Order: sequence, then structure tokens, then C-alpha cells
Amino acid sequence: MSLPTVRNYCMLEKIGAGSYSTVYKAFRKDGSREVVAIKCVDKDSLSKSAVDNLVTEIKLLNVLKHEYIVEMKDFFWDEGHIYIVMEYCDGGDLSSFIKKKHKLPESTCRRFLQQLALALKYLRDHNVCHMDLKPQNLLLMRKPQLILKVGDFGFAQYLSNSEHKFTIRGSPLYMAPEMLLKHKYDARVDLWSVGVIMYECLFGKAPYSSSSFQELAEKIKDSRPIEMPKAAHVSTTYLEHAPTKENYEKAATLVHKAVEMDTEKNAKEAFYLYCEALRYFIPILTDESDIKRKEVLRHRVNDYIRRAETLKVAFIDENTGKHLAPENKGNVSSLQRISSLEKSSAFIYNELRVLSKSTTNMVDALEIGEVAEQYLAEGNYALALEKFQSCLSVLVPLLGKEPAGRRRDLLHKQVQIWMKEAESTKGLLATKDIDSLQRTSDEQCVLQ
Repeated sequence: MSLPTVRNYCMLEKIGAGSYSTVYKAFRKDGSREVVAIKCVDKDSLSKSAVDNLVTEIKLLNVLKHEYIVEMKDFFWDEGHIYIVMEYCDGGDLSSFIKKKHKLPESTCRRFLQQLALALKYLRDHNVCHMDLKPQNLLLMRKPQLILKVGDFGFAQYLSNSEHKFTIRGSPLYMAPEMLLKHKYDARVDLWSVGVIMYECLFGKAPYSSSSFQELAEKIKDSRPIEMPKAAHVSTTYLEHAPTKENYEKAATLVHKAVEMDTEKNAKEAFYLYCEALRYFIPILTDESDIKRKEVLRHRVNDYIRRAETLKVAFIDENTGKHLAPENKGNVSSLQRISSLEKSSAFIYNELRVLSKSTTNMVDALEIGEVAEQYLAEGNYALALEKFQSCLSVLVPLLGKEPAGRRRDLLHKQVQIWMKEAESTKGLLATKDIDSLQRTSDEQCVLQ
């Protein structure tokens, strides 16, 4: 197959095709020899609506500049074609990526979701709705690391704050019900598409996969529940810890406070603060593309991880009451011992266990919480978090029903302790992502 001739560019191969355009991989003939993707649009095949979409796409791409949006580098035309020169994404599209892998690890999905969310926030800040979000329109960069970028703005529109009604646009499988049913809608329709895309990333197929448009429409009209695959497990998403400049500043502030608490010998608060800082730092570390900056940040993060692990030992000792061992009591007055006991997590837990004997589900939940602390001490953070969440799912509703009194006060304190420990466990669990995310990127970047 012969390749078209385009001024200033050497065409290499065809990499995609649409209803009225073909996309080629090419490089500039100048000294830079930059590799690009060129979308060649056949003028004769364009309908009036296609012309309008193309004009809108070029106008939008001319002003939309974001690290997670495919960049338009140039556009020009000749007698037969319009050419849009785009940033070349060497990892293909997300649809092919999912088909190759069948389903994606949750850590990869989380990273893609963060990147997609930041791109959509940028679009909303510029009053733009994409309206055709789907895996085929999300492109991947492999080098220097795996990055998702939003592409194909052919159906995108500027929207005001009021609702609008447009003709159906986009792909039905990823289309919000408001659009599908021809109701009024606004930029929030993109969020429905994001949900469908993330489901497909996690489970390998779209939630409303159907053999026909009619079947799809009926499922959505009837509000049929989305079926989760058997044994499916998805942990809490961490969008609030996305790799942004603002979150870097939050992480730095948390570390500064952690160091203060550490200096004041407050192991518990220092531990909590280091763990929360790590939840911000680790996505930033895994997202960093500059090798030198990444290495500097990696050393800092490793220091914080080591300090958190050291403080964890002191923290667990406090929870188990080891600091109140009999041989250490001789130098402390009775009043001091009582005061220390009242502050001890172990004392709170033990008294609460005695007072909860008449409430079976409370006793069971407390035992699960104790197991969670054991897993935390052993460094098994995934199981620790699972157990913390399990016990809190029982204790929090019980707390809401508990009458005023000593047991309620103790239960409230214990719930607060385990909520903090659960959040800290998330920070420690995130540290396990450093190597696994790097391995995932290396393995999954082998796309031909």
C-alpha cells in the first residue's frame, strides 16, 4: 500500500483509520526528526456535520495544552486533504491495551484514573465537554513511563453552566443515559463514560455489554443493576492523592509536622503524619518522568518509609501496653500509672472488651480489630487494612446506637484509634506500590 506524500514530513506507516480520516506515523524532515502522528482527512468525504466537528476539534486542540491530553502540533491543508499533526503516542490506545492484557491490575487502573481525572478537571476549567470518552480515544505513551492521554476531540463542545440538548454524539456503549434517551445534559456526561471505562479496565468488558443497540438501551432505561464479576474486589480509590503540585505541597507540610512530632517524642502522631505524607508522595514518585528528580525523591521517600516503620514498632508497643510492663512500674507513682493507663490503647481495648461481653457482634468486631493490629505489626498491610475496614463497618453503626455512658466513650475512642490506624495502613500499603508499579510499567510497556 502506497503512503501519501505530505510536505515537510516523511510518512512511515498507517496506524489507524476512521470514517473520514486515516492516521499515519511520520517524522519531520527537518533536523529534529520528531516522530508524530498525522491525521489525514479526505475533504470529499466530509458531510456538513463532519466539517463542523473538525473545525471545533482544531479550535479546541489549538488552545488545550495539558500533560494528559494529546497535543496538536500543527495543521494545514491542500486541495484534497486536511492534515492535523498530533503528538505521537507509542503505546497505542487503551482498548487494544485492555484486549492484550484481558484486564488491568488495580494499581494501573488507579494511575490511569488519576491521569484521566486531571485531564477532565482541566477540560471543565476550560468549559469543555469531551462527549466521546471511550478506550479507543484514550492513547498511551510508553516512554519514559506509561501515561494515558485523552485524544479525538471530534465530538467535543464548549458548554455553559446551563444544561444543553444536543443530538446524540459519541459511542452508545460509553454514552450517559441522558444522551442516550435524548434528555438535557451537561458536561457531567463525561463522568458516566469514565465509570464505564474504569469498569472495563478492571474486569475486561464494559458493564452493559450488549449484542445490539436496542438491548443496550433497554438495559439502561430499565436501570438494570450492574453485575460485578464473581470474587471481584476493588479497594478504595485514591484520587485525592493524585500527583499534582498542590499535593506535593501537602505532602511536604505533613512531613514537616511529622518531624516536629518526632522531635517531641510523640511517636504515634509522627507515625500517622509520615504515613499520610506517603500517600501523597508515592503517586508523585511513580509519576515523575525526570530520572534525576525521581532518584532524589525516591531517596527521600525511602527515608520516610524507614522512619514510619521504626515509629510503628514504638506505636505497636504502646497499643499492646508493653511500655507498662511490671519491671518498669517501680519508678512511677500510682497516679502516674493510672493516668498512663487511661491514655493507653491497650487499656481502652481491654476495658471495652469487658463491657461488651453482652453484645456479641461488638465482641466479634473487637477481635477482628485486634487481628488487624497484629497484621499491621507483621507488615501485612493489605490484610491489616481489610480487617480494620471489616471491624469498623460493624463498630461505627453500633457507636451511633450506643447510649451515653462509659462503654460509649470507650467505643468512640477505640473507633477513632482504628480509623487512624486504617488510614496509616493505607499509607504503608502504598509503599508496596513503588516496586510493583515500576514492574507493571516495564511489563506493560511492551506493546507492539
